[in-house]
Amino acid sequence: MNWLNSEAFTLFDQHIKWSDMIGNVIGLLGLALGWRRSIWTWPVQFVSGLVLFAAFATAHLSGSAGKQIVVMVVAAWGFWQWNRGRRQNQDGSVAVRFATWRERGALVAAAAVGTLAVGALFTAYPTLSWDPWPDAYIFVGTVVAMYAQARGMVEFWFAWLLVDLVGVPLNFANGFAFSGFVYVLYGALVLWGLRDWWLRSRNAARPLPEGAPA
Repeated sequence: MNWLNSEAFTLFDQHIKWSDMIGNVIGLLGLALGWRRSIWTWPVQFVSGLVLFAAFATAHLSGSAGKQIVVMVVAAWGFWQWNRGRRQNQDGSVAVRFATWRERGALVAAAAVGTLAVGALFTAYPTLSWDPWPDAYIFVGTVVAMYAQARGMVEFWFAWLLVDLVGVPLNFANGFAFSGFVYVLYGALVLWGLRDWWLRSRNAARPLPEGAPA
């Protein structure tokens, strides 16, 4: 695995690592597949998590490395959820919807409590992360986003946007420049994906005209 953590090239005076580049390109592909509501988004996100785990673990960013373990677990669960077919449209694609206010409250509460808990853990044990609170925020935010995606909630795109706001500067500060560049691309892709899921959820909620086939 040593070659994965070696330098691939230098871009704008930033040293790009193979693991950082490969893992994030795969992750970008996984997010694009999520936009298309393809079930292959989950295996791709799993592979991305595996590669990025190697990158962050060697940099002693335990929060980011631990996040990738959770990413892989949630990716496996998300694949199972989408494969069950309980939220399928008539065309065979995954149905999407807006979360209820109760679900939104639960997501926000889980994100807040989780960030406080993980941030406190990293603060108590500095060897786990040298940048504990942003690391905890990204860790928990990613888990919440992937959970919402697995449940077919449009809100998962908003969660990714909030993760991006901290992820871009944190990755540049920690020497993972390619992650920072890709997070910027994530932001653009998230906005497109949000629009697509938003429109699809509205169309799904719109009642059929009288006499139209169901």
